Amino acid sequence: MQYIFPVLLSCFTGWLVAWIAIKLLFHPRRPVSLPGFKLQGIIPKNQQVIAEQLGKMVSKEFLSFSELKEKVTDPGNLSKLKPEIENHIDIFLREKLKDTFPMLSMFIGDKTINQLKAAFLLELESLFPILMNSYMARLEQDINVEKLVTGKVAGYSITKAEEMLNKSAKKLFMYFQLTGVIIGLLSGLLHVFINMQVYS
Repeated sequence: MQYIFPVLLSCFTGWLVAWIAIKLLFHPRRPVSLPGFKLQGIIPKNQQVIAEQLGKMVSKEFLSFSELKEKVTDPGNLSKLKPEIENHIDIFLREKLKDTFPMLSMFIGDKTINQLKAAFLLELESLFPILMNSYMARLEQDINVEKLVTGKVAGYSITKAEEMLNKSAKKLFMYFQLTGVIIGLLSGLLHVFINMQVYS
């Protein structure tokens, strides 16, 4: 027992240290005054700082308005929408125009309708990038991505964040605790070995 107990104690200590380290990510939620210092979970204590850093990272690297503008104004997007736009123009010229201008619709045949559709689509090709650029410019003024993300993260529930992390990083936490046990085992074996050398 004089050899087994120290090894078991070291294993338990290693696991306990790892478990406490994981718990200190989120607990205690609010600052707890201890002699000489205050104790608070790493994430609750730094939630605002984390939120600000995430806000900057998302706005600069993940959701850049220049990249969004480039994708939105891509002529390929208009090509994808063309069939639907053409269908709407066709319905308007063949059906809705009759209700709005009954007399005018009497003089518009298939040839005129096709010519009007072609003219509308040609005009839309030149107008589409201008409209999209204008829309994205206004959107960039109206939406501050950095501020939006920062506010969302800063106000996010710590309890929900802990639940989410525990689900997604469950195996990682187990490996971390197992590492603590292994380090404790090695430390205990080293302690026993040193004692055997001293007392032999």
